[in-house]
Amino acid sequence: MKATNLYRFLFASTLCGFLFTACKKSSSSSNGTSQTELQTQADDESRVSSETDASFNDVNTAMEGSATITGSSQDRTVRYGVTVDGGNQDTVKNSLVCNATVTFDTTDNPHTITITYNGKTSDSLRIRTGSIVISWVPGTHWTTAGDQITVTFQNLKIVRVLDNKAILFNGTHTYTNVTGGSLLSLTSNTATPITHTITSSNMSITFDDGSQRTWSFARQRTYSYNNGFKIQETGTHTSGGMNNISEWGTNRFGNSFTAQITTPLTAQVCNNSLQVTAGVYVLTNNSGVFTLTFGLDVNGNPVSGCSLTNVYYLQLVWAGAGGKTYSITLPY
Repeated sequence: MKATNLYRFLFASTLCGFLFTACKKSSSSSNGTSQTELQTQADDESRVSSETDASFNDVNTAMEGSATITGSSQDRTVRYGVTVDGGNQDTVKNSLVCNATVTFDTTDNPHTITITYNGKTSDSLRIRTGSIVISWVPGTHWTTAGDQITVTFQNLKIVRVLDNKAILFNGTHTYTNVTGGSLLSLTSNTATPITHTITSSNMSITFDDGSQRTWSFARQRTYSYNNGFKIQETGTHTSGGMNNISEWGTNRFGNSFTAQITTPLTAQVCNNSLQVTAGVYVLTNNSGVFTLTFGLDVNGNPVSGCSLTNVYYLQLVWAGAGGKTYSITLPY
């Protein structure tokens, strides 16, 4: 596999998706909440989760190419087809971040990398505008164990082309390289895994109906190499007897929710494509509990490693108040 393709696969957005919207509609749940409302709550949470993952993939892409923040001897962006102007404030003209301009400011304190979006994603399914600002203290290096940076979302707006629904992000995350090391070093089965954490307590999210809510995040990503890149994502927050919480807050309807990754979400390269091959994601709100299990075959049995057919299935189970349940198995 060529280095450029390998790099893109590593930072592809893969986790969660918009799969909750597959629920069949009914008039209402057992507690009076309409099925449309249930569907909207689940779709909102999965969109926020997916877009956060995709944004940090772009953050990784921008940072890994800069010698200033990684502490390497030279910029490695040229190796991946990125053109960089010289000077104290460099501009990446042909970035691997699709339809975005990436600028570097290594003069001011703190140093910054700014990703400014201006168009569709590579799959043409979403349109992004706004920016993400990566800030770090001069003299520190991202590849050092325990190093932290601040990632600020500034009017980051993502429009889903299918239904023209938009979601707007503002707020900050703390991004920590727990183990240290560069993701570009993951090229063999003997490479040491690299762990990052993402935390936030002030992410303001504005939904398409104009409602605005503040959500919190606590995720851990572990990157390794096992005959191809492998990413495992977990939740790190604990509250009210619940563990492995990845997101929590209040939904657009004013109801509290908690999202857990109860079994690590695992993505790995299978047949030259990055696939989610395992994991259990649980969303709990006032209507009940949604459980989404990845990495199954057509009969609902777990697939060990890569699927021979390259087709995976997920099982979505909803358990509501009064014992009402719903289950469906779908390909993804």
